[in-house]
Amino acid sequence: MPQPPAKTQRGIQSVEVAGRLLQALAAARQPMPLVALAAAAGLTSAQAHTYLVSLLRLGLIKRTPAEGHYEAGPLALRLGVARLSQQPAYRLAIAQAQHLSAATGCSVAVSLPTPEGPTIVHYAHAGKSLHLNLHVGSVMALADTATGRTCCAFQPPQQWLPAWERQHPEASRARIRQFQAELEAIRQRGLERAIDAPSPGVSSLCMPLLDQDQVLSLLLTVIGPSGSIDTGWRGAVARELRACIASISSQLNEETA
Repeated sequence: MPQPPAKTQRGIQSVEVAGRLLQALAAARQPMPLVALAAAAGLTSAQAHTYLVSLLRLGLIKRTPAEGHYEAGPLALRLGVARLSQQPAYRLAIAQAQHLSAATGCSVAVSLPTPEGPTIVHYAHAGKSLHLNLHVGSVMALADTATGRTCCAFQPPQQWLPAWERQHPEASRARIRQFQAELEAIRQRGLERAIDAPSPGVSSLCMPLLDQDQVLSLLLTVIGPSGSIDTGWRGAVARELRACIASISSQLNEETA
């Protein structure tokens, strides 16, 4: 006999409406003014404001100091990190990032590929002063950073090209072809570096973590003062970075065997 249709469970409509505001913020991936956020959630500004007051109190959203726009709050970030911590690659990378930072004496960023570009989800600070404002949530520029170029190199163009074109609206087709040639060189090396870029006095090396299907899982970037970090392709930092990625891959294989 055919099974009866599953009974639809009752929910709380106001919670679901508030969820639409959170979904709109997540899709925008940038702070939004009230009018734009309300429109994206299918609400009037007056309706949205009532829900936003409660979401602010809960810490699911917050307002930017200057413009007063709405963005993800501390509770939303904690929920995101809690979800990430259940992912084996992320969990292993966090522990390895601390070891890598200690071994190199440099800061280490763990980034995930997102539609807007690689986004830092963990930052192991080495204590050295860097004239660079990096923190959890920072989105790395695709062309100007080692992390961004590595992220592009190990993903299909359709996953990074829209964001790249938004960041470089004046770029010619020749520039795009040149960038793709740079990505091929990165794939051949398996490693990318940036020297005194995008900030003078700061250099970095980045390497991807690929899963068993060669899909990009995350990126590790070692960052330090240009005068002290070894940026050689076969230098001490590169060796430590390669060993770190190999260790994470080995542990992942053991867990999935």
